Amino acid sequence: MSYASGNPATKRELKERVARGDAISTFSPGPFPAKRDGEDTIEGPQYPQPHKWYARVRVEAGIITKVLS
Repeated sequence: MSYASGNPATKRELKERVARGDAISTFSPGPFPAKRDGEDTIEGPQYPQPHKWYARVRVEAGIITKVLS
């Protein structure tokens, strides 16, 4: 699983920021790197808060371009 930069508290906040054109990158703190291109699943908010949402996103050059679901 990956995370979105800026630590959006809700999926709605993530969708609004992507629609606005904010450059939100993905990252993975674990041993497996986040995808740079294609589709990825992200979760939020970040640790130490409990994860409350998941989103499938399209990523281009490490930046989220669209929230798919």
